[in-house]
Amino acid sequence: MTIKVKTIYVCSHCDAQFPKWLGKCPECNQWGTISATVKTVQRPHAQAAAGKVIGFHQIAGDRIKKIATGLGEFDRVVGGGLSAGSMTLLSGEPGIGKSTLVLQVADRIAATTGKPVLYVSGEESAGQIKDRIVRLQLKPEHFSYLEATDVQTIAATIAAHVPPLTVVDSVQTIRSAEVTSESGSLSQIKACTAALVDTAKATGAAVMLIGHITKTGTVAGPKALEHLVDTVLSLEGDNVQAYRLLRTVKNRFGATSELGVFEMHGAGLREVANPSAMFLAGRTARQPGAVVTPVIIGARVFLAEVQSLVSWTRYGYPQRNAIGYDFKRIALIATVLDQRVGIRLAKNDIHVKVAGGLKITDPGADLAVALAIISAQRKRTIDPQTAACGEVGLSGEIRPIPKLEQRVAEAIKLGFTTVIVPRMETSLPPQCLPVATIQDTLRELWGG
Repeated sequence: MTIKVKTIYVCSHCDAQFPKWLGKCPECNQWGTISATVKTVQRPHAQAAAGKVIGFHQIAGDRIKKIATGLGEFDRVVGGGLSAGSMTLLSGEPGIGKSTLVLQVADRIAATTGKPVLYVSGEESAGQIKDRIVRLQLKPEHFSYLEATDVQTIAATIAAHVPPLTVVDSVQTIRSAEVTSESGSLSQIKACTAALVDTAKATGAAVMLIGHITKTGTVAGPKALEHLVDTVLSLEGDNVQAYRLLRTVKNRFGATSELGVFEMHGAGLREVANPSAMFLAGRTARQPGAVVTPVIIGARVFLAEVQSLVSWTRYGYPQRNAIGYDFKRIALIATVLDQRVGIRLAKNDIHVKVAGGLKITDPGADLAVALAIISAQRKRTIDPQTAACGEVGLSGEIRPIPKLEQRVAEAIKLGFTTVIVPRMETSLPPQCLPVATIQDTLRELWGG
């Protein structure tokens, strides 16, 4: 065994390592937090023995037990319910409604399993949490409270009681005695999460961590823990609008493309029964640069309004800005319009926004984006009862897209009388207007 002693310099705040001492940590910008640490590296002379290899055909299948909460939007996002022994991280900005959501989920799980959930808090007292439980019209007997910030105490309590769900609010407040840095540091957060993951796997109890992030998502915590946990959820929204969007960043037990929609009320978060109507609320009857498109997010169809503004550029280089859509794709569509369709945009700024806070990655929205840009550039309106979907190719052709029947059905259900779709050989409802190219679409809309 060869032993090598190496001196490194570690920041006590963010756990970053450096080969020499620095007065200010370049990672977290803290002063006086870097100190020398002696690290011993052991190098064995011989390699370890090979492990035993078995084939998957010799392993009996074992489906993971899931606990459905009854909140349809939440269960859809996590893949049918919380999995036993799983570690879930819920991140979001402070005040967005994370604690409200986990209390409602915990109340449903307690009602389903008949056992109280364990609520661990290092931020709020039992009285504060009890007031929130009463305000949300939940049952206090569904909850047990543990005031602790030591992760060893939390793990021992979980092992002793084995609750169906343990909520830790928040991961930045707990600490491990085995790590010397302060609470909230990267090393503390990783050590505490690893300890809770081991406890969850050993006991079969689900654990949900709450993690705070800023608007830029730069605070050490949720981003650093994604590889340690099973599921990462993100609750998005703002304090002005009442709507909250629950997204999956990572999910070992289901899809990562699902989206849950909630509305904040005085009695907590309520599921939105018709998200498409919500995203289309407040539409102006007729305005240039506005087109509705049915898009696929996860396994669902949402109707979203794509808005565009086109103006003469005031700079030497035309701007391409987007909210809720990939600006590189907008630049590509603008080039196709310029080179293939004859819509000159080289001296125009183009701004595109998806209303309602949706983020669209579905290529089926390409045709709606192209029509919104053309409508804004020509100052000509599109019938508000017309929707459009299709992928735009580099030659200006409209290419087929998946789940076209579901998209058309959702648009018809909400009262759209015309749906512009790619030309296909299959039969389509009479409300569909098949087109082969963008030029065909313009002739159908405005005669050219």
